[in-house]
Amino acid sequence: MSLINMAKREINCKIVYYGIGLSGKTTNLHFIHRTVNPADVGEMVSIDTETERTLYFDLLPLELGRVHGFTIRFQLYTVPGQVLYQQTRISVLKGADCVVFVADSQANKLQENIESFNELREQLRRMGKRPGEFPLVMQWNKRDLPDILPVPVLEQYLNPFHSPSFEAVAVNGGGVIESLRVGINSTLRQLDRM
Repeated sequence: MSLINMAKREINCKIVYYGIGLSGKTTNLHFIHRTVNPADVGEMVSIDTETERTLYFDLLPLELGRVHGFTIRFQLYTVPGQVLYQQTRISVLKGADCVVFVADSQANKLQENIESFNELREQLRRMGKRPGEFPLVMQWNKRDLPDILPVPVLEQYLNPFHSPSFEAVAVNGGGVIESLRVGINSTLRQLDRM
């Protein structure tokens, strides 16, 4: 849930990048960090293992300017995708205003993607959120690789709520900014309803 600081006239929002291990969540944040105006983005904090898998989270602070006299800030997080880090994912997900689900488009990753998405839905329910109404963006990543599933198959198995979705190649930035933009706009729309 967005944190509103009336004294500082700030609104802090949280977008969480969620998905299986090595699906491209951290790659998304690295591309955003390199692409966004340096004046608008803070230092990226990443806690990685030797295999470059996120151990706890990545954090990328992003400032979007002012709306109605309030400074709007977004904190972009990733969660570790490995199964054994479920409790860490739950902790990072708490307080999220939007989730970008990064799916690995490779055919042999479909079952893992389904399990990860089902876990996300369950955690949102436990947090009192209705998954079909919660701001969610689906990103079909790794579209440049061989043996990928067609988008309609990914939509069928992973997008029951018909959330906005984007094909992506995070390593070169394809679909990354578009996914973020829709995530930010969805979050701001939710704020507007409050």
